[in-house]
Amino acid sequence: MRTLCSLLGTNVALLTVATCALGQTVGLPTPRLLTVTPMGGQAGTEFEITVTGENVEDSQELLFSTPHIAAKPKLGADGKAVPNKFVVAIAADAPTSIHDARMMTRLGVSSARAFSVSKLTEVTRTQPNTTLASALPLAIGSVCNATITSRAVDYYAFEAKAGQRVAIDCAAVGIDSKLVPVLIVADSKGRDLVANRVDGFIEFTPPATGSYIIKVHGLTFQGGSEYFYRLALSESPSGQPAPRQAATRRVSSFSWTAADASLPILDEGEPSNDRAGTKKISLPCRIDGAFAKAADVDTFEFQATKGEVWWIEVASERLGLSTDPFLLVQQVVRDGDQEKLVDVAELNDIPSPMKISSNGYSYDGPVYDAGSADVLGKIEIKEDGTYRLQLRDLFGGTRNDPRNIYTLVIRRAAPDFSLVAWAIHMELRNGDRAALSKPIALRGGTTVAFEVVAIRKDGFDGDIELAMEGLPRGINACGLRIPAGKNRGILLISSEQDAASVHATAKIVGSALINKEYRARTCFLASTVWPVRDASQEIPNPRLLADVPVSVSGSEAAPLTILAKENKLWEATEGDTLKIPLKLNWRCEFSGAVRLKTLGDSFEGTKIIDVPLSAPEVEAVIDLAAMKIKPGDHAIAFYGGAVAKYRHKLHELNAAQEHLKLVTERLAAATETSKHLADEAAAATSDKRQELAAAALQAAEALKTAENEKLAANQRVQAATDVAQPKDLVDIVVSEPIRLRVNPRSK
Repeated sequence: MRTLCSLLGTNVALLTVATCALGQTVGLPTPRLLTVTPMGGQAGTEFEITVTGENVEDSQELLFSTPHIAAKPKLGADGKAVPNKFVVAIAADAPTSIHDARMMTRLGVSSARAFSVSKLTEVTRTQPNTTLASALPLAIGSVCNATITSRAVDYYAFEAKAGQRVAIDCAAVGIDSKLVPVLIVADSKGRDLVANRVDGFIEFTPPATGSYIIKVHGLTFQGGSEYFYRLALSESPSGQPAPRQAATRRVSSFSWTAADASLPILDEGEPSNDRAGTKKISLPCRIDGAFAKAADVDTFEFQATKGEVWWIEVASERLGLSTDPFLLVQQVVRDGDQEKLVDVAELNDIPSPMKISSNGYSYDGPVYDAGSADVLGKIEIKEDGTYRLQLRDLFGGTRNDPRNIYTLVIRRAAPDFSLVAWAIHMELRNGDRAALSKPIALRGGTTVAFEVVAIRKDGFDGDIELAMEGLPRGINACGLRIPAGKNRGILLISSEQDAASVHATAKIVGSALINKEYRARTCFLASTVWPVRDASQEIPNPRLLADVPVSVSGSEAAPLTILAKENKLWEATEGDTLKIPLKLNWRCEFSGAVRLKTLGDSFEGTKIIDVPLSAPEVEAVIDLAAMKIKPGDHAIAFYGGAVAKYRHKLHELNAAQEHLKLVTERLAAATETSKHLADEAAAATSDKRQELAAAALQAAEALKTAENEKLAANQRVQAATDVAQPKDLVDIVVSEPIRLRVNPRSK
């Protein structure tokens, strides 16, 4: 028996599948967009791009997360679409930022790939430039799209004037690349002048007017199509922040929202590293500053009154920076000229709302870290007096970098919450190391489950209701609330069994009663950037997505659909046992047992349901007394692991067999015609024989063509049969949501 470890909650659910894991594939085939070349473009231009992906064949639609970018298939000389090539048009007013590109496929909408829009002149490298002699010239004010060659260095040349500040920015991780770039500026002979092996950025001031060289390579000299980058050269005006290219957002950034506009905004007022430089402030306030110098400690002093409670939030790591803010609050006690500092509070790190993966895999916790190295906490004033706040970057002991900015907010309690969601992960077989991107690409009759986690702010501790808006016809969603005092809920997204092919952009929302008013907050969606099949070799890299696309495939249905036998509100009395008959629609053969557990607010931990293979029905029994389910409305679902004998691209086999049938009929007709004309020609008189012989010759040619067509059709059927051979595929099975009402027992 194989053990399945679910991540759904702090209670690890143990599921079993009676099958051998060898030869299994994890997860149904899912459309994934892997590369887009070039990786971006200049606003107001039109150009050609090439895409690659998994399970995206025959797709002729490329979508973007902004209406300012449109794409159409590139047409060949024959008027037909050229595979994997599109013509992209970017509007002149398109935001200069990162947008998500996706393909609409037979199986639904694909995973996302970052696509950049800039104001710079765009260049795409087409020839190798791995030697000093082949250095590609770049002008300041341009950006080059390129891919690193394994075990090689890319060379670029640029002209600059003495004293001219040039920002050289190699975007990689921030545009979904696997490349960790090393960036070097050298003189015209290739002798290194400046290097950055950390974040791919150099602000360079030429010592003399002339030619200079840029070298780019991977930190470990890996390369290939997935190791792409955008190298931008920009002039950096004096006294202004150096320009950087836009980047995708880390998962941690979901919890940062713009500070209250009513708060007074103060400048940090460097220097503030010692007592003499301490800046006096009044609360509440917002301070915009930077960890500009090595070992920078910014110090602020304020007056406070006994009984006051102040909430403090610092944003820096959530702004995309490699920082770790630490905050110390001390009371200043003076005795004459003597000063004594008494520690009041230390604030450091926003803990993850739930356990995260400890090993880079997804099975002892998700790969998505919703916590942050930033600060969010409170201080309670016990005595009237003077207080001093010190803010430092724990990573900034030796570096001088004014780009490491922060926003410090000190406010009275403003209860609120932020939400982020991702597809659930389970260990579906022993030794699994997969962490796959999972777009909301549904087959007919499919239900998928997404974990939704909350960062609660300033003491908010109530229920959070979950829902989706903007769903197209044929797709439904049901939120399993985040209970009071908890940080995790479940969102179930289902497609109807006969749903037609459709896609739309939806929105996940959470709502809660705060200070007697309902507040709604948009929930971000997160996904892994690349499909990682062995996380012991590659650490998953998740990020936030720009939007929430949903789709249904009109060409495939789910291998198994589970739903309540009756579509109704199920009612029971508090403390009773509720029995719900479940209907199962099996669409292919399965291997091993299917074992279901309950998923939902307060219901996890109920008795496992053993489902006999091919059983049309099974009964779910819920002991409300044992689960201590309180009166009210609830939603639940059932989930587990199952091994289906999945047949990939079965539609192509069906089409090939139908084509073979037609070709066979044509061959039979051609054979009959050829034989008939040959017989007639042999028996005809001499004056008719020549005419019939010519007709028989044409019929023989038609017969030969029909035979060749049948040979090709047989080969097509054989190829499609090989692809559609049943293969063991292990995946998560989730039932459609079931709504319950538990009524209070009469006293």
